[in-house]
Amino acid sequence: MTTFTIQPISTEELKEVRTSGLDVSGSPVVHLTANGGEPLRCCLRNAHAGEECILFGYQPKLPGEASPYTEIGAVFAHAGECAAPDTDAYPSDWLSKAQVLRAYDSRGWIHPATTTHDGTDPVAAIEAVLAADGVVEVHSRNIAYGCYMFTAR
Repeated sequence: MTTFTIQPISTEELKEVRTSGLDVSGSPVVHLTANGGEPLRCCLRNAHAGEECILFGYQPKLPGEASPYTEIGAVFAHAGECAAPDTDAYPSDWLSKAQVLRAYDSRGWIHPATTTHDGTDPVAAIEAVLAADGVVEVHSRNIAYGCYMFTAR
């Protein structure tokens, strides 16, 4: 259990991408068979070899109305519907994975509490960032590629 909730990409956004075959930029979704280990942003676990997946450009929602920090990055998801993740627990497949914790304020601007963690205790690291004055949410991101993983509030 955590003192925060974890939010994957919403089922509505995933349904739109899967149905239309287009990402947020209007680019075609790439269909692929997982090699295994691809981080799935739908169910917040690593893909198993042989699973049918999609790779597409995703624009994470930010607090506020408009933000100069809005960006789009590539993410993996299952090609079809899958089980919803436990939003009260840190994703178990990613517990020892170093991540960037990008903090945002209520305007959707990057907050100075933004940091990295080494994977030792990601729950405590997120709790510390969320406790910083003015932080309203944190985006966990892949440390090497910068890809969005999930939102913590």
